[in-house]
Amino acid sequence: MILHLVLYRPRPGLGADAADGFLASLRATRDAVPEIRAFWVGRRLTDGPAYKMTGFPDYPFVAVVAFDDREGLVRYLQHPLHATLGHHFNSTAESALIYDFEVADAAGNLGGMIGAAESA
Repeated sequence: MILHLVLYRPRPGLGADAADGFLASLRATRDAVPEIRAFWVGRRLTDGPAYKMTGFPDYPFVAVVAFDDREGLVRYLQHPLHATLGHHFNSTAESALIYDFEVADAAGNLGGMIGAAESA
């Protein structure tokens, strides 16, 4: 499975019209791209664990988009509605981190997922 992970901070003073346009574009993209298996958005919790590292920029929002495979991610990124979503995102975000991850169920064989290959 592939996860497209977006951590973001909105521009200060973002108006309701701009935010509504971004959210409408997000919903339209989610509904139109068949390769999307799941699409979550959320707000960061601030009551984190004691081992939480400090000194990093604050990204109060996250979007996580799940795909079966890399080809699904590529089709999503090339979809015309993703270009529209990107325009809205860039006009509303002050800062962001965007990463794509290949993930596996931790109950299974994780060879190659976190460094050295795991023994079978």
